[in-house]
Amino acid sequence: MVEAQHITSTLKLVDNLDEQSVLEEALEGSKPLIPADCQHLCYLFAGPFRYGAIYPHGSRFRRAGFTAGVYYASEQSSTAIAEVIFYRMLFFIESPATPWPANATDYSAIEAAFQTTTMIDLTNEPYLSRLSDWTDHNSYGACQDLADKIREAGGDVIRYSSVRDPQRGKNLALLSGQVFAKADPVGQESWRIKLSNQGAVAIRDFPRLQFEFPWSDFDDDNRYNEDLLRR
Repeated sequence: MVEAQHITSTLKLVDNLDEQSVLEEALEGSKPLIPADCQHLCYLFAGPFRYGAIYPHGSRFRRAGFTAGVYYASEQSSTAIAEVIFYRMLFFIESPATPWPANATDYSAIEAAFQTTTMIDLTNEPYLSRLSDWTDHNSYGACQDLADKIREAGGDVIRYSSVRDPQRGKNLALLSGQVFAKADPVGQESWRIKLSNQGAVAIRDFPRLQFEFPWSDFDDDNRYNEDLLRR
């Protein structure tokens, strides 16, 4: 899920498409080089693997610091939307004086194809005995240790349950750009997400589909503070 301005954000700075192309080339030249095994990929897929800056806080399968990239994805749009909404919710919890946005935000759900023979599925045996380690809401140490071991053994994909999605949909952590079966997205959906003090609503126009997430859907995370969200 990416904000829909990923294509048009620089257009507001120029007068025509030729100028936008020059600006985009200049911006591209200022970024770190794309790794050799990702140079055939579109920028949406290559992005998580190219940035050489310190990864500030760490994530479920990636340690903080100068660490190898991870492309996080979901098997279903609803799961990806839940992940996006959860972290937007955290922003407003951590910034209680910030007013709710007046309008919905446009997002694009990008569909990728991947292929692997070395996927580790944490939703099946023999990993279920440590399910609490893989689904801890805040502590990622066990998952990061596992990701290190999987990389060392030549593995490249981890399948796991989302702890943000109330339906516990499945996520994927792609540890290498080489697992993308297609260099470009194989599908795309347009979504609008509206946040308020009651929760979040996500709507897809074509074909019509909508989801509603009351803030109570996320109250199993200890960072959740309903009083701040309902201000």
